[in-house]
Amino acid sequence: MKKFLKVIGVLGFLIIAYLIVLQFYPKNASRFPFLVILFLGDFYLYGSIKDWINKHKVYLRNFYKILYWIPLALLIIAFGVGMLQAPKWWDEGVQTYVFGFIFIAYASKIIPILFLLFADFIRGIRFVNQKASQTKKNVNEKSEGRKISRSQFLQKAGLVSGGILFGGLLTGMLKWVYDFKVRKEYVSLPNIPNEFKGWKIVQISDIHLGSWASKHPLEEAIERINELKPDLIFFTGDLVNYKTDEAFRFEETLSKLKAKHGIFATLGNHDYGDYTRWPSKAAKQQNMVDLYNFFDRLGWKLMMNENQVFESNGGNLAVIGVENWGAHGRFPKYGNIGKALEGAQDASVKLLLSHDPSHWDTIISKDYQDIDLTFSGHTHGFQFGIEVGKLKWSPAKWMYKRWAGMYENPLATQKAQRLYVNRGLGTVGYPGRIGILPEITLFELGV
Repeated sequence: MKKFLKVIGVLGFLIIAYLIVLQFYPKNASRFPFLVILFLGDFYLYGSIKDWINKHKVYLRNFYKILYWIPLALLIIAFGVGMLQAPKWWDEGVQTYVFGFIFIAYASKIIPILFLLFADFIRGIRFVNQKASQTKKNVNEKSEGRKISRSQFLQKAGLVSGGILFGGLLTGMLKWVYDFKVRKEYVSLPNIPNEFKGWKIVQISDIHLGSWASKHPLEEAIERINELKPDLIFFTGDLVNYKTDEAFRFEETLSKLKAKHGIFATLGNHDYGDYTRWPSKAAKQQNMVDLYNFFDRLGWKLMMNENQVFESNGGNLAVIGVENWGAHGRFPKYGNIGKALEGAQDASVKLLLSHDPSHWDTIISKDYQDIDLTFSGHTHGFQFGIEVGKLKWSPAKWMYKRWAGMYENPLATQKAQRLYVNRGLGTVGYPGRIGILPEITLFELGV
């Protein structure tokens, strides 16, 4: 009866949690099954170490229990604060580190959970085999001894692996998250007019100002960009996480960014305010007005399905920018490349700013092959992966065909067409990076 009540209680909790997510976080409702799996995995893992915890003295036993359940408690508190309209202090550094710790804790728990599942799977197969072959009792007992030994080994291996992952993720949050890397790309453009040869373009993307606990790292990044003395700077979207007011405390820092011929920006999926709850439609609209005004104060040209043409005697160079367009159903499709190209169709060189690389895969590379180079971001390179020499891997490749670096269109018939996916300057979700460092990209135009 007691176990039955526990099951009913868990089911009731999950139903209430889903209704809360559906009401207050509708954009994240599709992720709820994953959260349920994590929640159940949490109890599954705790069941495997409960006996070990209970062997200790009372004060140690309570300490271990509190330590284990802190991430779940913080997650529930975070949801509660979000429903009550988070106070200002929660929107800055506190939120970054709280969610960072929650992410690290659950990511680290996944490893021992997988080991335990494997151990139980082996145990289940042996049990079935023994029943089927009607093994004698004494043989069963010997097999049981070996089974327990192997199970203990897998449990310990999982816990050790989880501990190593926890340490790596913590280092990624405290150290590598601000280890900015300047990547250099020479871009050959056969039709480029002489006046634009040698122009330097710096691309940054996905700043996600709501995840920065301090201004100092951003000031360092701005200083490094200005040292490159760019002719143009392209920012390819996701200035904030949830709301425009996340950017206000960084206005003075961002205003220091300089480029000889201007700074051009476009919007990413996070910039539209779709990932938070608004008291009214008017409040959400005002959030967008605040964003437009913020870009105006910075002096950055926000490209809303439009272009700017740089003229010369030998031909023109067009900078084109579209609003966010993502192939995935969760992301807005406001980008209108046809409208953005109006007046720039005859430019010798066309450079496009489009936040989501799936826009290039789905539309640009097929129907607009006269666009020479598209600048995108969005993927962050998953903030986790391996890039050593020619070895390049990240879980991002399971979601995006083009997830970091330069790509060529194999279908292009007239001239080379390229896409560059920036790994992002900031973070979202996990406030750290492992293997995929924050990126500042310098392009030099030539033939």
